Amino acid sequence: MAEGLQQQAQSAGEGYGTPTQSLKCQTCGATVSFAGTSISQTCDFCGSQHVLQQDSHRRVIRPQSLVPFGVDEAKAKESFKGWLAGLWFRPSDLKHKAAVGAVAGVYIPYWTFDARVHSEWRAEAGHYYYEQETYVQNGEKKTRQVRKTRWESAWGRRQDAHDDVLVVASQGLPRKIAQRFSTFDTSRLMPYDPRYLAGWRAEEYAVELGEAWTEAQQTIEQEQYARCGRDVPGDTHRGLQVQNQYSAETFKHVLLPLWIASYRYGDKPYRFLVNGQTGEVQGEAPISWVKVTLFVLMILLVIVGIVIALKAR
Repeated sequence: MAEGLQQQAQSAGEGYGTPTQSLKCQTCGATVSFAGTSISQTCDFCGSQHVLQQDSHRRVIRPQSLVPFGVDEAKAKESFKGWLAGLWFRPSDLKHKAAVGAVAGVYIPYWTFDARVHSEWRAEAGHYYYEQETYVQNGEKKTRQVRKTRWESAWGRRQDAHDDVLVVASQGLPRKIAQRFSTFDTSRLMPYDPRYLAGWRAEEYAVELGEAWTEAQQTIEQEQYARCGRDVPGDTHRGLQVQNQYSAETFKHVLLPLWIASYRYGDKPYRFLVNGQTGEVQGEAPISWVKVTLFVLMILLVIVGIVIALKAR
């Protein structure tokens, strides 16, 4: 991990700035912290009742920022209904028979990273040009334009700033669902104050700072590779190699608001999440294989009809 990040972590505050207790789920492994007393003994993430209440002894880096809940429970349920209604290939009675269970508002841990990156790249730049060639078709000599590529060495450098690269640090949320959220506006992060936690739970991060930085670097380097690729002159390129140097690395431990809930359709539970800032919904839903099959058959019929029409000309 970068030395600057280590120094920042060592000087960071600990805990939540207020006395808290924790509930640790023995099923999914998530740990949530809360001030005061907790009435619910059910895991907010997986619904398990195998939870243990304990004092918070683990050293956690204090959150530096959070986004307060801007969507209340009623609005979260309304957003869920709209999401269900807009899904394709689902049972027709889904939006009427989906029975929503308890909805829990939880602050989810994320790491955000800022860094400046100096990149040097090398590649072969390809420039298209065209030559006329002669060929024979059905005994007749014809000509056509053929595209070819002239390759030449190219190199360059660039410097970019990356701000608020998000890495989810949750244990309780399925990563494939949590990573779908793209609408958190981190420009609206507020300085952390323990009073924001009153009446809410906050999940303790399960992804440590060093691991999160490694993931953030992968995101940054993918972006730098793409940016350097766009800098290569010509029409195409190959053999792109990029070397990155980092500076001014900083991090924040931030809490972002999510409504977590499940609903039942038939005898099976499905989970969904609502962004507590924007109302965006992500989740699971049953598929109507009858509708999928009918759609595929319809596409096949259209293709067959087009083929028959072309042959009839």
